[in-house]
Amino acid sequence: MSAPIILMRHGETFWNREGRLQGALDSALTPLGRVQAARQGAILRRLGVIAPAFVSPRGRARRTAALSGLSAQIDADLAEISMGAWEGHLRPTEATDGVLWKFAAPGGESQSELVARLDHLLGRLPRPCVLVTHGVVSIGLRAMLTDRPPCQWDELSDPQGVVHWVENGRDRVVR
Repeated sequence: MSAPIILMRHGETFWNREGRLQGALDSALTPLGRVQAARQGAILRRLGVIAPAFVSPRGRARRTAALSGLSAQIDADLAEISMGAWEGHLRPTEATDGVLWKFAAPGGESQSELVARLDHLLGRLPRPCVLVTHGVVSIGLRAMLTDRPPCQWDELSDPQGVVHWVENGRDRVVR
């Protein structure tokens, strides 16, 4: 029996709503994003979660952590992938569903680079813990914790406003 890793994606941003790629750039939370963050905090309280929390250095994730009532330590390994030349641009019309297409960004982070970063993170995290991060990173972490190979990452979704409870190789969404 292992202790859980509890994952939260940041609340909706204005760029999420527009379909604009953020990567290392930032956009403010929308009113809905602020509600989602507060809802995530309520979920954590309802579950009785008492664990150290870690957050991406990006403002949208830090704001989500604060609005959910977490006092979280910044961890650079939780930052969203770099999407290089695509950052700040609208999602390409030829992009497919899922996240794998994002690793094709010119000058962006590769999937193998992200896996190495997340391996490093997972090797040093205390358990249990709460992680506030981003869509692609959340998918990567959940895939790795449930033994899904990188080619299957597109099978996972990255909803906002929910909590992922990952324990013993299983990912449970809590609403």
